Formats: sequence, C-alpha cells, structure tokens
Amino acid sequence: MPDLSRRLMLQAGMTAPLLPALQGCATAPAGGGPAADPFQPTWESLIAGYRTPDWFRDAKLGIWAHWGPQCQPERGDWYGRLMYVQGNPFYEHHVRTYGHPSEVGFMEVMNQWKADNWDPEGLLDLYQAAGAKYVMAMAQHHDNLDLFESSHPWNSLRVGPKRDIVGTWEKLVRARGLRFGVSNHGAHAWHWWQTAYGYDAEGPRAGRRYDAARLTKADGVGKWWEGLDPQELYTGPTFAPPDGIASIEAMNAWHDARDGQWIETAPENNPAFVRSWVTRQRELVDRYRPDMVYFDNHGLPLGQHGLDATAYYYNASLGWRGELPVVNGKRLTPEKRRGVVETFERGFTDALMPEPWQTDTCIGDWHYNRARFVDHSYVPAKAVVQRLCDVVSKNGNLLLNIPMRGDGSIDSDERAILAEMAAWIAVNGEAIFASRPWSIYGEGPTAVTAGNQNEEHARPWTAQDIRFTTRGGVLYAIALDWPEDRQLRIRALGDRALAGRKVERVEMVGDNAPLTFRQTEDDLTITLPGRRATAFVPAFRIRGAGLDL
Repeated sequence: MPDLSRRLMLQAGMTAPLLPALQGCATAPAGGGPAADPFQPTWESLIAGYRTPDWFRDAKLGIWAHWGPQCQPERGDWYGRLMYVQGNPFYEHHVRTYGHPSEVGFMEVMNQWKADNWDPEGLLDLYQAAGAKYVMAMAQHHDNLDLFESSHPWNSLRVGPKRDIVGTWEKLVRARGLRFGVSNHGAHAWHWWQTAYGYDAEGPRAGRRYDAARLTKADGVGKWWEGLDPQELYTGPTFAPPDGIASIEAMNAWHDARDGQWIETAPENNPAFVRSWVTRQRELVDRYRPDMVYFDNHGLPLGQHGLDATAYYYNASLGWRGELPVVNGKRLTPEKRRGVVETFERGFTDALMPEPWQTDTCIGDWHYNRARFVDHSYVPAKAVVQRLCDVVSKNGNLLLNIPMRGDGSIDSDERAILAEMAAWIAVNGEAIFASRPWSIYGEGPTAVTAGNQNEEHARPWTAQDIRFTTRGGVLYAIALDWPEDRQLRIRALGDRALAGRKVERVEMVGDNAPLTFRQTEDDLTITLPGRRATAFVPAFRIRGAGLDL
C-alpha cells in the first residue's frame, strides 16, 4: 500500500485489521509513493503548488442544494441538534409533531424524509437559466447521514429516500456541461450530536435520557432500522451531560461550554469517528470525482486529517482530469488562501482580493424553513444580483443556496426569485461570466464589513454604488441601483482618475445604442435611456483605449 494511504489511516487511529478495507480505494495517481505526488499533506506544499483553476474563475455563480433530512420538518437550521434542547422551539415542535425525543429521535425523522417530489432535472433547468455554472450537492451534514453511496451504514440508500442523492445530482449536472461540487460538514458531527445524549432537566420526564443514550443495534430487531447501530449515527457520548442537572438553564450552560463550541480538532477519545470521516471523505471524492469540495470548517477539518484529504484530492484530480479542483475553507490566513480557496459564509470582503475566493449564502435559512414562504421573507432577486456584482468585482464567486423542501421541491416564491435572476442574467451575463476584476472593484457610499456571518448588518446598496469588471477589452460599470434622475456619475472614470485616458463610447448592456455621456476632470456622467433593459441593476459597456487595464 502506498505510504500516503497508510499514513491517512494510521493518523486516523486505524489498526492493522482495518487496513485491507481501504486497499481498493484509488490512491495518488502518480504511481508511486509520496515522492511521485505533486502535493504533500502540508500547508507548505498546498500553498507552493496550488493555482485556482480557470473554470472556477470564469464560473462566478454556483447554486447549492443544501438539502437533507433536516429539511423534512421545514423549520430551518440545526433541527437535529436543537430538537434535543428542552425549551427550544424545535424541541416544542418535535414533541407536538413527532413525540418526545426519548422515544422518537431524529433518526426517525431521517426515515420519514422520502424526497418523493424531487425533480432534479426540473431544478437544474431553473438553476441553469438563473446563471449557475456549477452546482453543489450536500453530501453529509452535521447530522452524520451520508447522502451518497458509502461504507457508512447510515446513508440515503438505506435510510429515507433509498436513493443516491449525490450520485443522481452528479450525473445530471455533468450531462449539462456544468461543474459539480460536494459539501462535507461531517467533521463536526461528534460534538454537534451530544445534545441527543442528554435528557429533560425539568418536567414530567426529567432525567429520562434521549434516544441516542438508550438505543443500541440490538434494539432495531424487527424495526425499519434493523441492522443499523444508532451509536454509529449519533457518534457516541463524548460530552453526555451527567445525571442530576435540574434546570433548563443549567443544561444549556453544560452544552454551551462543551459541545456547543465550534470545535475543529479531532476528538481525542473517539478514534472510530475519525476513521469513519477519513474513509467516507475519500470514498466521496473517489466515487464521484467532484470538481469542488466545500469543507464547513475554519481552515481544514480535523487538523492533519484535513490536510491529508486535501493533498490526496489534489493529486487524484490531476490524475482524473489533468486539472486541479477547488477546496473551500473558512477564516484562512492570507498565506493559506493560496493553498485552498477561501469562502466567506454569509459574509463580505471589503477589498479586491488577490486570490479568487467565494461567498456562500442563502436566500433563506440553510435548511428549508416554511415560515420564509408564509411571510415572504426570502432575500429578493434584486439583492441577490447586487451581491453577485459586488462579489465578482472583488475577484470572487457567489455560491447561492435555494432551500429545498423535505420532499425535494421548491416553493413558488423561490421559483419567482430564480426567474427574476434568469431575466437579469439573460441580459447582463456578459458583464459577469468569464470576467476579471478591474484595477479597483468600484466606488460608492455603502461600506461593508469584512468577515463571516454578518449579512444582517449590511446596508442597502444605492445607485451611487458602482462595481467594475472587465472582459474582452471592455470595461463594465454596474450600478447597484437605478438612478432616479437618469444621471449616473462615476468618479473613477473622470479625467483625473484615469490619468488622461478617454472614454470613447458608452452603451447599456442589453441595448447597443450609444448613450450620451460627459467626461470631466471629476467624473463620467452618463445619461440613461428612458427604457430599462432590466428591472434592476443596470450594466454599461465603457470603451476607450486602455480602459480595461
């Protein structure tokens, strides 16, 4: 067995009898030991050898099917964890709808997830029309159910839909010539699931442990989950609260101080979990050969194991298709951004980034929340397009989740948002796809704060907020709103800012007729036509010698 494969398993704590189980997996394609592999499992090697592939830089927009069994209750994010937190609205909903978590745990919800209205071809029609150049499928969330064919017994071919969710997406996405990605959130399952080992601190069932603490494989005889071990799903009791906690407040404090933290290290006393994660991540990339892997981690998952997985994936992709893939990580240092592609979850950057990057965000909750439809509180298409233009101008991509219902469908509000995006893309896509940043990303009064998960603090964009892109010798100026007086003023295109370079022609994208403009020392003023080419966010071609530099 090549040294890299052996190192992956030994670092995961595998013993010798387990080694043959992975000998059939693909190894680094160069045909020898580590000396033949372009990438070694170190940050230094990733940083020295990685270059973001052009397909990613050209794509600009991806759509994410962040879909799994936690969409089944249609209550939003982290249902699996929070249904075990007494006093939480999810707990109350679960007791009313399914039963008490000591008797009906999340594994039962998983099996009720049937995906019986899932029409992936129809969804891809909508995604592609809206401009998606890559599609990402969630492969495993913190709930530890694999949505692909894996050696982990708890997977979607055995539980719930009885289908290979990732494999279905992969075949259909590739048939359309789109790029395919997968997201792996599973490195956090070991601490995320610890609430399932707790109990009610108050009330008539106080002290009675929830299902994860009570069920073993033997309890499944004669049930739908016969042959499955609940402990393999819930990962084992690393932080099970001790007996005697007598208040909801004290129980919450127990969890918050331990498993409620966002822990990136491997669990010291649970080598079986690490072995499982290592094996399944490798199966995921070997079986589906994705163009992109999103890790829901700060940096890479589980320390050295994440480095091993990334180096293996880079080497394998070079063997499969002769090009490097994309790996996403969060909260990276500037140096590490050169080794993997940083993604800002629901966040911004306030600068033009030297390396390609990504924002991943959602028009609602990550997992489907019916309330968003009932009160019509999705992020509107206009705001999505504004965000896309801001991100692209700063050398980034937008990965957008359109939440799917438990049955696999999307609602009418979501369809309307995708249709409005498609109408804008049909006219203005030339200013976005295969573009590159200009010398500055833009101008305007609306500041953003760099970082993750800060969207709720963002101010509305204005007509004075301009974003620039370049493509094919043309400079594009995109106004993030329509100026009411039909006069668009751009300071960055004045004589002083351009150091004497002259604007020669201005056109609105969607209409090739020349527009009236005036270039002064201070700015370029464009008179907009009365007719709007799109409902929001107009884009303009700016031509002149050297302007695209």
